[in-house]
Amino acid sequence: MSELNKLILLVEDNKNDELLALRAFKKAAIKSDIDVARDGAEAMNYLFSDNEETKTIPELILLDLNLPKVNGLEVLKRLKSDQNTSHIPVIVMTSSDEGSDVQNSYLFGANSYIRKPVDFQDFLSLISRLTVYWLSLNQSPNVLKH
Repeated sequence: MSELNKLILLVEDNKNDELLALRAFKKAAIKSDIDVARDGAEAMNYLFSDNEETKTIPELILLDLNLPKVNGLEVLKRLKSDQNTSHIPVIVMTSSDEGSDVQNSYLFGANSYIRKPVDFQDFLSLISRLTVYWLSLNQSPNVLKH
């Protein structure tokens, strides 16, 4: 199974980090569609919209913690407490190295916690490895079909 046609949600408020991630996805030739939510409220609306026509369930979420409007830990808590989204792998990808952020991320159900690399080559390597594992190797429960 390849990452083709699988949707990734990038939740990132920093425009430079967003562009870096999108550039890394492109350079790594990741064939997945990538949607971006630029704050926690936008991510919640994206995931929990009542409109079935616009409701989208991604295969993988890359979640920053330091988000405006609704912080990443609140988004994570909500995601993992809802039966329709609890199965989605959530990778916390943040610049924070606070022990409480790491601990709370796992406590609230994160599947992984990764510090954002500053160097583009390191970021590219990270994106390549993440997508190979989570979209190709990992067996998803596919609770909801797209």
